[in-house]
Amino acid sequence: MFLRHSFLNKSAKGKTYHISPDEPNRGEKVLIYCMNYSPEITGVGRYTGEIGEHLGECGVSVTVITSPPHYPEWRVDKPYTNRRYTVEEQKNVRVVRCPLLLRENIRGVWRLIAPFSFALTSAPAAMWQAIRMRPDIIICVEPTLFVAPIALLLAKLCSARSVLYVQDLEVDAAFGVGHIADKRWLRYLGKSLECGVLHFFDKIITISERMSGRLCEKGVPAWRIAVVRNWVDLDEIYPLGKPSLYRETLNYSEDDFVVLYSGSIGAKQGLGVLLDAARQLATEPEIKFVIAGEGPAKNQLENTSRDLQNVRFLPLQPYDKLNEFLNLANLHALTQMAGAADLVVPSKIGGMLASGKRVLITTNADTEIADFVGQNVIMSPPGDPDALAAAILAAKRQKVDPFERQRQALSRALSKKESMNLLCNHIGLAGNALPRRGGAAATALLSAENELQTTA
Repeated sequence: MFLRHSFLNKSAKGKTYHISPDEPNRGEKVLIYCMNYSPEITGVGRYTGEIGEHLGECGVSVTVITSPPHYPEWRVDKPYTNRRYTVEEQKNVRVVRCPLLLRENIRGVWRLIAPFSFALTSAPAAMWQAIRMRPDIIICVEPTLFVAPIALLLAKLCSARSVLYVQDLEVDAAFGVGHIADKRWLRYLGKSLECGVLHFFDKIITISERMSGRLCEKGVPAWRIAVVRNWVDLDEIYPLGKPSLYRETLNYSEDDFVVLYSGSIGAKQGLGVLLDAARQLATEPEIKFVIAGEGPAKNQLENTSRDLQNVRFLPLQPYDKLNEFLNLANLHALTQMAGAADLVVPSKIGGMLASGKRVLITTNADTEIADFVGQNVIMSPPGDPDALAAAILAAKRQKVDPFERQRQALSRALSKKESMNLLCNHIGLAGNALPRRGGAAATALLSAENELQTTA
């Protein structure tokens, strides 16, 4: 059963419906409008893809308007094409892919051209699919905000509930990490677009408390905002309890101390500081650095570190090997630029925690991620290679890991199953996708919080 208008009115008062978890979601129709989608395995595309797959498994009729998979390389590889529109069925989901303008070394104005071109090419497809299916809910994913006006128009035409799913505060991030020149007229245009659409969505879901606070500062009422952190699938990512097969593949011994970064390689990741630390630790033969991923900054980083024998670059690893790969690490490194520290909450933190390995984060103490992980990870100031090198060396010399249990509890608080249920609750879906209040989702989160308190 779909509680559309009544859910919208009552959820504003903070009420929760008690609906049988055995009641199926038959007949509900959801249109997801996003620039990134599965099979992208990093960033926004991965999470949006898992949302679509989950809703499809729950019996919801799901149609996705998206682009060909292109992130983080910013190119489209076979068997996909960027020359025409395509339609495919993917795990109970109808996926309509629309072309967009791309270049691999995407910087500056191309950060605007790519999403704007997607908005132009996708608008007719979104309009047609909305007319064809008459969705009950339209979920618009930021980035990119360029499609938000189209999503709102379609929601009004179809009398659908409109939901904005904010994975990144796009305007703030673009200027905060230098993707776009900080010109007054550009900032004015970005802020105008943002403020012009935020207030019209029925619900806004974001991935951190600090992002929620920023949205409130932009004038969105707090009751209209919900927080669902990016999750980790604990059935897929877990401690192996034995050396990873990647050690043999990469010719590393059990005594080698592997510092691993796995994910997108762009400006806001700030990986230059990790290479500077690797240069300082070149005299420590057992410390090895592995950087795996793709992105516009990768070529430059490879070129500047060709003389470093302790650094190895790898392509992004397939998802079915990700658990084995994450267990390669003795220490996971999560670097980020200081300007991006509170604009984005790195989704890769869930996999790092779930692997059971130690984690080092470059962040300041007053950021969202620092609040979340507490003292259970190693923290180093962003942009400081001396402090980072010292922290890595200290971690290598530390034989006992006193916070392994707490990190596992943190990973359980990011469980995919419970996060999906919470998200479905907020967007207004009932049945199998919606847990009872105080049910499994609440119990799991509460037990994780209690465990953290008792082990602190």
